[in-house]
Amino acid sequence: MEIPFSENYRIKMVEQLRKSTRQERETWIREAKYNLFNLHSEQVFIDLLTDSGTGAMSDKQWSAMMLGDESYAGATSYYKMRKAIQEILGFEYFLPTHQGRAAENVLYSTIVKAGDVVPGNSHFDTTKGHIEFRKAAAVDCTIDAAADTQLEIPFKGEMDLEKLEKVLKETPKDRIPCCVLTVTNNTAGGQPVSMKNIRETSELCHKYGILVQIDGARFAENAYFIKTREEGYQDKSIKEIVREMLSYGDIMTMSSKKDAIVNMGGFLAFRDKELWRRCQMFCVMNEGFITYGGLSGRDMNALAQGLDEGTEFDTLETRIEQVAYLGRKLDEYGIPYQRPAGGHAIFLDAKKILTHVPKEEFIAQTLGIELYLEAGIRGVEIGSILADRDPITRENRYPRLELLRLAIPRRTYTNNHMDVIAAAVKNVFDRRESITRGYVITEELPVMRHFTIELAPAK
Repeated sequence: MEIPFSENYRIKMVEQLRKSTRQERETWIREAKYNLFNLHSEQVFIDLLTDSGTGAMSDKQWSAMMLGDESYAGATSYYKMRKAIQEILGFEYFLPTHQGRAAENVLYSTIVKAGDVVPGNSHFDTTKGHIEFRKAAAVDCTIDAAADTQLEIPFKGEMDLEKLEKVLKETPKDRIPCCVLTVTNNTAGGQPVSMKNIRETSELCHKYGILVQIDGARFAENAYFIKTREEGYQDKSIKEIVREMLSYGDIMTMSSKKDAIVNMGGFLAFRDKELWRRCQMFCVMNEGFITYGGLSGRDMNALAQGLDEGTEFDTLETRIEQVAYLGRKLDEYGIPYQRPAGGHAIFLDAKKILTHVPKEEFIAQTLGIELYLEAGIRGVEIGSILADRDPITRENRYPRLELLRLAIPRRTYTNNHMDVIAAAVKNVFDRRESITRGYVITEELPVMRHFTIELAPAK
């Protein structure tokens, strides 16, 4: 008999969860103004809002935290983090930041100005927000195949090189501060980018004298997919693949709350010493001194340890297999989602599920509310609310994909929880014909509105 797959860890501590009633959830979501971000954590049974900072740290990470050096300048924890970044990722220079969006803020405060153009493969919300806040344009150059949720190809998050070259040709070089290559491509459904595409994107950008910024929040998951799907990499270790992947980038931003499996932390890494020096001013102004950058010593210790653990095959296989398991359960019920299953999440295709809800009433958000009401499961909308308004016309943008992301925290839930999620999605799917109205906006901020937006049922 073939030995079945199992996790590569055992559980030492548990957190009690409370199951609520539908009546309670109806009250709570109304009080939250129909924004899932506004729910209290104890009002959620299975929390799939994000995998950022919500994973379970290992015993070695907790041990490392006890050895944190909290010196203001030159702490030993900083040098542990520097060693991990240099040896595992291959970047000589870095600035610690409290999370990924802080790294973007430091970088874009330094290099992005009004009127600039920043091409990329599906900029995520904070990336696009930081660019547009500076009155620059984020131009999506993702391959068209990413918009077909039922198409199964191994590397669905890739950069379309023809689209990218068109931007590089038509835009003056001094108006393109960098090109953003996101691995894995979160907005497109946690889909990976092949080594071939990473290399060719880098070569094309460097041909035009443009810097490549790798958004590496889930770089290790991307390396796993390269190892398991791309010819020539099966016999390479994850760490070997990571070093080659990142060698094609000039800059790396990372929210370490994902693949480094920490509750808080990020960084900005460089090959160029002069750019590192220029960014130091904004690090000191907005984050903290350059050897802590908004992080405690214990956070830096846990991050360094997490970079090592997070780039081991067994850790990644356990994590990605659980996402695939949920995908297979949804397949049994005929639920449409972005295929193949992503590295960190399942992205439900809201347009294919709620076919009667008008796009103006925010289809994916409606699906997220229905799933919460069904079983206390919290996901996040990756659709028209997140897409925000056009910065010039102020009209709502309606992307080709309306997705509900179910992000699976690392080492946190069991496959029994995945079964509950799948059953709850099926129940919503089974009554989809009765869901005909969505929600309208009552309050919103001008940038990155989805975090704090307030809604009301459409009439």
